[in-house]
Amino acid sequence: MKLTTVEQTHAFGRRLAAVLRPGDLVLLTGPLGAGKTALVQGIGAGLGVQGPITSPTFVIARLHRGPVPLVHADAYRLGDRPDPRAEIDDLDLDASADEAVTVVEWGAGLVEQLNDEYLLVRIERLDDDTRVIELVPHGGDWALRLEKM
Repeated sequence: MKLTTVEQTHAFGRRLAAVLRPGDLVLLTGPLGAGKTALVQGIGAGLGVQGPITSPTFVIARLHRGPVPLVHADAYRLGDRPDPRAEIDDLDLDASADEAVTVVEWGAGLVEQLNDEYLLVRIERLDDDTRVIELVPHGGDWALRLEKM
């Protein structure tokens, strides 16, 4: 899928939110400026969470309350330990995993152990600022849910 504006990225996030449910894990990958946080803003709007969604780069993780809570984490700054997965464990992301949708930017290779079933969202930024989004389901009924989008 190709997206050319921030508004389209937000709209895609709202559509994705329609197939999300508590307990879901979504991993976002892509370069700086690819639109990961913009996508999470759309997901948050679709889930009906409260308050603004900003990048959690410096706080690492934020909980946004709503009908379906959203945990928004950013693993970009993790890695001071030999095994950065230990830092992920310290965040206790699994503490709210059953009640919330958990979205982790830069989480590939670090947080997959939180859930056997997850959705990987790859965002590529082209030279003309177009974003190309690829959804890669892992386990569970992700493929069926994504067909409904």
